[in-house]
Amino acid sequence: MTSTTTRPVLSKDGGTDNRPGLLLGVVLAAQFMALLDVFIVNVAAPTIRVELSASGAALQLVVAGYTIAYAVLLITGARLGALVGHRRMYLGGLALFTAASLACGLAAGTGQLIAFRLAQGAGAALMIPQVLSLIQREFAGERRVKALSAYSAVLATGAAAGQVVGGILVSADLFGTGWRPVFLVNVPIGIALLVLGARVLPRDARTGATRARALDLPGLVLLAGAVSLLTVPLVLGQEQDWPLWSWLSLGGSLVLLAFFAVYESRLARRGGAPLIAPRVLRLPGMGRAVLWIAVSMGVNAGFLFTLTLHLQGGLGHSALRAGLTFGPAAVVFGTVGLTWRRWPARLHRALIPGGFLLAAAGALGVGRLLADGGAGGWGLYPALGALGAGISLAFSPALTGALATVRPEDAADASGLLATVTQLGQLIGVAAFGTLFLAAADGSGAQNSADALWTTMIALVFAALVGAMAGPWRRAR
Repeated sequence: MTSTTTRPVLSKDGGTDNRPGLLLGVVLAAQFMALLDVFIVNVAAPTIRVELSASGAALQLVVAGYTIAYAVLLITGARLGALVGHRRMYLGGLALFTAASLACGLAAGTGQLIAFRLAQGAGAALMIPQVLSLIQREFAGERRVKALSAYSAVLATGAAAGQVVGGILVSADLFGTGWRPVFLVNVPIGIALLVLGARVLPRDARTGATRARALDLPGLVLLAGAVSLLTVPLVLGQEQDWPLWSWLSLGGSLVLLAFFAVYESRLARRGGAPLIAPRVLRLPGMGRAVLWIAVSMGVNAGFLFTLTLHLQGGLGHSALRAGLTFGPAAVVFGTVGLTWRRWPARLHRALIPGGFLLAAAGALGVGRLLADGGAGGWGLYPALGALGAGISLAFSPALTGALATVRPEDAADASGLLATVTQLGQLIGVAAFGTLFLAAADGSGAQNSADALWTTMIALVFAALVGAMAGPWRRAR
């Protein structure tokens, strides 16, 4: 077993500062804030549309611009962290995110808001890969496992909290500001994290090996192009009824991804520094872990999105009530993510397939309880809890196992890869299951929406079964 001690954290003056709990709190707070912004704007979108007279396409770009910039630049942010230092990139990305949040809250029109949302996503992409890299670098053994479990819990609670907090802020209409507080709330939090981060984050060590790993610009261009061609049609295709350009864009993304893979392999053979080190992809179990992470996050995001559409559009629930409905799933997700490591070791091998099966059962239960067009009654909450527990069991051990065999010098590559897979899994889940729901809901009313939800829940069940069939988890040593 690996030692359970942590590395000492360097203070600003170069001394030691053993405050790993505070360090973890600072980086996870930023992770929570960035994730919150993926979901919080969904609730504010109707108000933004009215107050800024935004077109449907412009509103979609307001919502999706953040996600597009975030997904495209994540791996680049990870590599820049390895080059110039995780502390510098975390603080720099946080400063950009905070400034862009202020600009979003003060935007006078949709054009400005779209531009500032793109900047906000870029700030998150520079900041968030450093979270996993710092956890990898500063924690070891059981403390690393606990830190990764806390990271997993933040992913779930951030998604649900975004909808709840968005509903509260928009409904409160503070000082007549309407939707603007959903962005401005980030400003004081961001400033506080900048002050704390400057004090508790370890000073970056610039070694010769780090400086030698130059930024792979051709690889960056190819990967950014592939991710852009994938994410833009996924975000905008449904609203525009999947025009020809969206299918051409999806096909083009596959072509560029193939070129990227070939180029990176040749660069590695020549002794260069590819954007993603091939040895990271060849680590034992990494391929399966990537599949598990993508499927679990796709199921999670698709479920949250489609059930929100049903609760607000089909059943007429307020944004706040709809957000609170997800409370049990979020609480159970976080609790399971923080405690699974303490369960009997004989169960660990079956955690991931068992988690996917439990998530499938939860989705099936939610679909059946809501199939008659009603609110589902109290039985809905155990079903939501089962789904939250299942997704947590599928995701948390997969992430821990994927990072267990990563060497410190590969932490940035692995962090960027897994953060990108997490984000793309969420984006694809929303696009795929959201499209299915909207296509099936061919009329208005609670029953039509319930029928569409049932169809979508069946699809989520099959997706979860794909994850379960990938096999058992090998316990990290």
